[in-house]
Amino acid sequence: MIRMLRAPLRPVTYSRWLHLCVPVLLLALWMFIHRTSPWMPLLIVMPFGFVPWVRLAEGLQARFLLTPQNPEVEDDGISARPSAHWGDRWRTVLWLEIRLLVSGAAMYATVTLPVLSVELIALALGRPLTADPALPLTPAPWAAALLAPVPLVVLILVVVVLGELITAIARRLLGPSAAERLTALEARTEQLLERTRIARELHDSIGHALTVAVVQAGAARTAGDPEFTDRALSAIEETGRAALEDLERVLLVLRESPQTPSQRPTLAEADRLLESARASGAAVDARLVGPLEKLPGPVTREGYRILQEALTNVLRHCGPVPVRVRVEMTPRRLLLEVTNPLPTRMAVMTGGGSGLRGIRERAALLGGQAETGPHGEGWRVRARLPLERIR
Repeated sequence: MIRMLRAPLRPVTYSRWLHLCVPVLLLALWMFIHRTSPWMPLLIVMPFGFVPWVRLAEGLQARFLLTPQNPEVEDDGISARPSAHWGDRWRTVLWLEIRLLVSGAAMYATVTLPVLSVELIALALGRPLTADPALPLTPAPWAAALLAPVPLVVLILVVVVLGELITAIARRLLGPSAAERLTALEARTEQLLERTRIARELHDSIGHALTVAVVQAGAARTAGDPEFTDRALSAIEETGRAALEDLERVLLVLRESPQTPSQRPTLAEADRLLESARASGAAVDARLVGPLEKLPGPVTREGYRILQEALTNVLRHCGPVPVRVRVEMTPRRLLLEVTNPLPTRMAVMTGGGSGLRGIRERAALLGGQAETGPHGEGWRVRARLPLERIR
């Protein structure tokens, strides 16, 4: 009841009223040309429903006039896409037919009810408009004065009810098809996966750069050697520059910038990570086997991030300790292993951090496996990434 009382004050009532009046132009044009066969427009509009772009035009008009509070929201139940299947085309045909019928009823009420109010006002003033008024009964002047607003109230009620009805029908007949809903769900899933990947990228890249900078700065302060300090500052500068490039690339993706993001680093650039770790004081024993530059794109990019996170964890938790790195490419898989001794002051490294979890997630997304945990008297990160399924 409260909603009906507020209806005359809601802009959507009048936008829906306009939507109901638009098809009447076709009816008026037909009646101007041919006064008989008022049902002919129903046949005229039927072929237009099979045109794919008609569904797009009807969807945009319905979203703009029937749901004006959120015309750009995809989840308002009304699709704004051309017909992709015959099911969409038949639903568009049915929509055009129903819209004409509902619009005819709305226009009939729009024309006749105000006329009734005018006749009642004229009777209340004692000046009937015609000798034969359209009213079924001729009320007394005082009764006519009381009844004069009733047709206008009824008109508002009719417009509100028909507006709600046509909106519900639009959501049913112009709503997204099953294929469109599946496409939207896939796009949403891709967006969430991309955000998760970006979060991992920032964690690995910026975390590695900060870890290297902290280790280098601490070592330079305690060493007291100008030459070592110079090398440490150079390593911090190089690592910081690489981190800034990664950050700029990620921000370009987040901003949806038209500028092409820079290429993500690959395992072919693993020497940069190894030299960064060596510059931090770690003795890195590395062995890279196979043509790493020929690795598939997803494998080589994720492999680089796994190696980066493994080295970052070593520097962050153990400091500049000896590190053994093995990267081996076989015809079927890529093997990546990073092992390091644990300092005597810590018996085991924690395995529940987001970095180690990110390593396992990266491997799982490619259909591989990653193991992180104690190995003998040290710590090992071992990842196996398949190549056959990726190719």
